[in-house]
Amino acid sequence: MSKKAIDECLRASVEQYFRDLRGAEPNGLHELFLGAAEKPLLDVVLRHAEGNQSKAAEWLGINRNTLRRKLLDHKLMK
Repeated sequence: MSKKAIDECLRASVEQYFRDLRGAEPNGLHELFLGAAEKPLLDVVLRHAEGNQSKAAEWLGINRNTLRRKLLDHKLMK
């Protein structure tokens, strides 16, 4: 999937969110969407890396310790 396709998918999701609000004021959108995107991203990347956190961190472009903290924050690791 290209960057453009991902952008279009995310835009569609944000537009749907606003439709679902039915005129209500949104609150905390940045945190909401980053959190919603981060957990499945980490989960899928780690699965494709066959649980190898060093490899997953490299693919994500983040430090392995940062990945471990994020996995704990999202309850993807005990």
